[in-house]
Amino acid sequence: MSGPQGHTLTAVVVAGDDETRVLLRALLRLHQVWVEGEARSENEAFELVRTHRPSLLIVDASLAEGSLYGLIGQSRALVPGLRVILVAPASHVPDLPSNPTERPDVVLLRPFLIHQFAEALRPPGADGSPGSR
Repeated sequence: MSGPQGHTLTAVVVAGDDETRVLLRALLRLHQVWVEGEARSENEAFELVRTHRPSLLIVDASLAEGSLYGLIGQSRALVPGLRVILVAPASHVPDLPSNPTERPDVVLLRPFLIHQFAEALRPPGADGSPGSR
């Protein structure tokens, strides 16, 4: 699946605050990922996932409204193979659910370096490595 302008990855960005959404959008664009939309709540995000069927869901741990893991589980049920990257502050490492459909593929702790973000975007085995999980 290819996004607009030949992008091979498409994403929906979810974060409770504007600064985080702007930062994540800029990092995705830097890495040639087409951003389908941005949301601040579970309901907004799920509507974007339903409409655009992205290949990536980038979720900041601080949603304005809704359930972080509920969003992940519902989105994966709708878009099989959806990769999820959870961004969280290093000072508040999230407890991950036991249900594998609700678990993110990658947890990226802030602050992070640009190359760490790029590595998180790669699916497991894309470069011969087991991937970052």
